Parts: sequence; C-alpha cells; structure tokens
Amino acid sequence: MSSLLHNNLFQRVAVALAGIPLLLWINMKGGLFFLVMVLVLSLMATFEFRRLAAHRAHPPTLLLLLPMTALIQANFYFRVVDYWEALLAAVMILYVAELWRIQGSQFLNIGATLVGLVYVNLSFGSLLRLRLTGSVPGSAGTDTGASLVLLMFACVWAADIFAYFGGRQFGGKFIGRKLFPRLSPKKTWEGYIFGIVGSFAVAWICSRYVPGFPDGRAPLTGLLVGVVSPAGDLMESMFKRDAGVKDSSGIIPGHGGVLDRFDTVMFIAPLIYFLTAWR
Repeated sequence: MSSLLHNNLFQRVAVALAGIPLLLWINMKGGLFFLVMVLVLSLMATFEFRRLAAHRAHPPTLLLLLPMTALIQANFYFRVVDYWEALLAAVMILYVAELWRIQGSQFLNIGATLVGLVYVNLSFGSLLRLRLTGSVPGSAGTDTGASLVLLMFACVWAADIFAYFGGRQFGGKFIGRKLFPRLSPKKTWEGYIFGIVGSFAVAWICSRYVPGFPDGRAPLTGLLVGVVSPAGDLMESMFKRDAGVKDSSGIIPGHGGVLDRFDTVMFIAPLIYFLTAWR
C-alpha cells in the first residue's frame, strides 16, 4: 500500500511539473493555442461525462457528442452565431436523435446527456471567453485575459494545496463535523478555511507583484474562489458517486481524468467570467 501511495504521489508531482508550465505557456500565447487546449479538454471531458452517464442511462454515441462539443467550443471563439443559438441547435439535435433510439428511458437519456453537454461546454466556453477578454479573436490579445486566467488558476491551485495540507494537519481538531460528509467524507472545515486563506493570499500577491491586473479586485476574486471552490469538486463527486466509479477516467496519470483534475476550474471559470462581463 505504501509503495502504491508513493507511486501515485510521484505520478501526480511529475504530471504537475510537466503540465503546469505547459498550461502557463499556452495561456501566455493565447489565441488559437488556447482554443486548441480548450478543445482537447472539452472533448476529453465530454467523453468522460458520457462514460459516467452510461452507468445510469443510454446516452448517444460519441460520434454525435464529440463533433457537437467541438463546434460549440469553436463558436465560443469565432462566434459565428450567438452562444445560446449554438446550444439550442445542439439541444434540438439531441431531441430528434432520441426518436430513433429504443434503449432505456428517453427522459433519462436526454436528461443525462444534456447535463453533461451543457455543463462541459458552458464551463470550458467560459474559460475560453475569459481568456479572450480585451483581445481580438485570432490574435494573441492583450494581457488582460491572460492575467485573469492566471489569477484563476493560481487561486484554484492555492485553495486546493492549502486545503489539503491544512486539512491533513488540523482537520477535525477544532471542528468535529465534516464539511460535506455525504459526498466527500475527507473534507474538513479546517481544510476549507485554510483553502480560503491560501486563495486570498495568492490573489493579493498577484495584485501587488504580477503585472497585468488593472484594478484592486484580485483579492476579492481570490476570496470568492476560496469560498466556492469546493463546490466544483463536490459536484463531480456527486456525479461519480451516482455512477458508482472512483475516477472519471485514467487519462491523466495520478490525477484521474479531466473532470477530476479540472472540476474546480469548470465551476470557477463561469463565476469569474460573470464578474468580468458585468463589471
């Protein structure tokens, strides 16, 4: 067991050491580089969500879902039509496709498929639009979008790391009740509080020392990320528990799947996009 844990930890660290610099470089480049990254992540997430849904329903084939995801994400970048029009077209296609299918319940099939399609595409679409803040599609853009994405990832990572180590060190010593025992028995209130502090601290550091932040709202964003970040992980845990699986997939060694690794980002990106779009 000990060797297995060490091997898993080694895989997690190795993937992080290779993946984080690559992600930061893609964020710096922006433009089509960022679009390709979001396309890959959204396609993998669609594959994983269909895998989860297949434990409870009979979702359509990937030959339908993957092209739909790719087109929706491409439209978030190029905006050939309004975003709601692209999603409406996808929904109507799913409704019509279900007419020819005889497996399972039509309510469950359509419902499970729509949850995944909307969740994955709106989450990653928000991330893509966030990166395009202040930029022109097809160009690298200004630093505004890159800084917002950098702030988001930094806060998410800080909240995760501080919550993990704070929970291991102090979990249960001051507050006996778990944070959300039904879906994540290991999460503690102490870890949650440490996550909020870590996210806020990193956001404050970014606002002071990292160029590209136009105002002083980064600490407030960090506080928001720390407060709501567990929701993304809990949502994915909810789906996995209902499907009866441990990980959404094994695509990322030591981390599980895209839904496992990017669950918090998928929940946080729309919130930060709202803050940016409605300011």
